[in-house]
Amino acid sequence: MKLRIFLIGCMLMTAVFADAQPTYVGFDKNGYPGDDLLPALHKTFAYTGYWLNSPPGMSNNPWTGKRRVVRAAGFGFLVLFNGRLDAQLKGHDEAELGREDAANAVDSAKREGFPPGTIIFLDQEEGGSLLPEQAGYIGAWLVAVNHSAYNPGIYCSGIAVPSGAQMISTAQDIATRFPNVKLWVWDDRCPPAPGCIVPEKDFDPEKSALVRALAWQYAQSPRRPEDTAACQNTYAADGRCYAPEPAHSEQTYLDLDLSRSPDPSHGR
Repeated sequence: MKLRIFLIGCMLMTAVFADAQPTYVGFDKNGYPGDDLLPALHKTFAYTGYWLNSPPGMSNNPWTGKRRVVRAAGFGFLVLFNGRLDAQLKGHDEAELGREDAANAVDSAKREGFPPGTIIFLDQEEGGSLLPEQAGYIGAWLVAVNHSAYNPGIYCSGIAVPSGAQMISTAQDIATRFPNVKLWVWDDRCPPAPGCIVPEKDFDPEKSALVRALAWQYAQSPRRPEDTAACQNTYAADGRCYAPEPAHSEQTYLDLDLSRSPDPSHGR
């Protein structure tokens, strides 16, 4: 009997470890870190965010033309297209803008050399439940990209905020409206986020955004004090998150991501 219990226990342990999936750490940032820093960054990170148009707050896109260099350095990709804020949608045909931006995203992905099947994430910066014009814009964008050689995804907040009598996150709202859409969710609250650290390879908190998303952005630069007090010591004195190496600079502060794939967008 004892031998039988022992063997059953071993079988259960084997099943648990067989089902465990490795996780991979990546980074993203609006500014391009520079060709010369890629080898050092790849010592820590498996993949990087890659903008197809001008990142938020910037008038140009420093990532343009860099895919071949980034790929040669060994990185996988999280491919991003900067979407529109609600103020840019009001008073306009949001569906037409969604289709227009989808066409631009697809054209840019082709110019950059991303292969068919690459997932392009639409950057939805504003949190909370979607307003009607936001839902119309995102819905049109998803349909248009889905009719191309590429696949659509959404980058959005996983932090619930008040919406009427309930609490809801953008990720929850989008998942309800658009089932099966690929999500890249940001949620830097500590816990479950560990802060500005590179976790062990088997780090997989059950309550994190990674349970329901393709990728989880768990640290941002600069940190948000209201949700990162418990892990503030993991960030630099200036509130930013920096790569473990090389030295701290404008090129090496970044956001940190976790995924079960070393190439979440399948962009290699």
